[in-house]
Amino acid sequence: MDSTGVDRFDTSRFEASRNRLASLAYRLLGSAADAQDAVQDAFLHWQAADRQRIKVPEAWLTKVVTNLCLDRLRSAQARRERTVGAWFPELLLEGDPMLGPADTFEQRESVSLAVLTVMERLSPVERAVYILREAFSYGHAEIAEILDITESASQQHLHRARTRVTATRRRGAGDVDPASARRIVEEFLAAATSGRTERLVSLLTDDVIALSDGAGLAEKLLRYDTPQRVAAVMRGGFKSTPAKQRLAGGATALHYAVVNDAPAVLFVLGDQVLGAVTFEVTDDKIAAVRGIAAPARLVRLAEAWRRHAPGTPLIAEW
Repeated sequence: MDSTGVDRFDTSRFEASRNRLASLAYRLLGSAADAQDAVQDAFLHWQAADRQRIKVPEAWLTKVVTNLCLDRLRSAQARRERTVGAWFPELLLEGDPMLGPADTFEQRESVSLAVLTVMERLSPVERAVYILREAFSYGHAEIAEILDITESASQQHLHRARTRVTATRRRGAGDVDPASARRIVEEFLAAATSGRTERLVSLLTDDVIALSDGAGLAEKLLRYDTPQRVAAVMRGGFKSTPAKQRLAGGATALHYAVVNDAPAVLFVLGDQVLGAVTFEVTDDKIAAVRGIAAPARLVRLAEAWRRHAPGTPLIAEW
């Protein structure tokens, strides 16, 4: 095989791992754009390497991508951009290959907005150990090799990370089937758009929280708690007004979707996704509501939606 053939073969080996590497990078960074950049940087490393000396390409590439992500997380720019209380993950639509493995509860949970947000409170190494172990089933010996730490240190990092994640896990999380989740969200939407506050309150857990990025304009995330306060905010937020329609550029349609393994309502104008509201459902009630409208957090979701064949909207004109 000539050199061109070798290059094509080596490129195809990398491309075969691209989606897995992207899903790893996304879980570590919480940003699809940054994940794509990290994978592209890994490809440049792959091209520059003496590939004949790489015995296990998958392991080599995993190590490169993981450490590229850790370098990004440790950078001064990342620390400024990812201020706790002001950062939200970038959203991914169901079926996006960047969501990666979803065979186990832990794999699905690792791309949830709740866990991606918890990752911000962990050290870069703790989050890497947690993701490599829980989402990709690497053993501690393999993780130690990837991160240049001891197996004992890997076990300790995993224990601390699991403790943090478990502490934020809602009772009954993961027990709601998709049909029930959709039904609860539809009931919520009907109550919110009709102004039925009492019905809204009955659909919320006692410790419910609501978070919003204020369309990316707020310096910190807007946070609300107590069922009564969240119900009041949701009633106002879901009320359609001429001013909101003018701001959006017209009457939007509200579509049901699954985003980061959670039920969601998308605000869509034509083929443009203008905003998303995601719901954390547990024990047949809503435990958390997250509103995201900053364009930078919707880029990949919006691109996927344009390729998507949407069904009948929950509300055709809002």
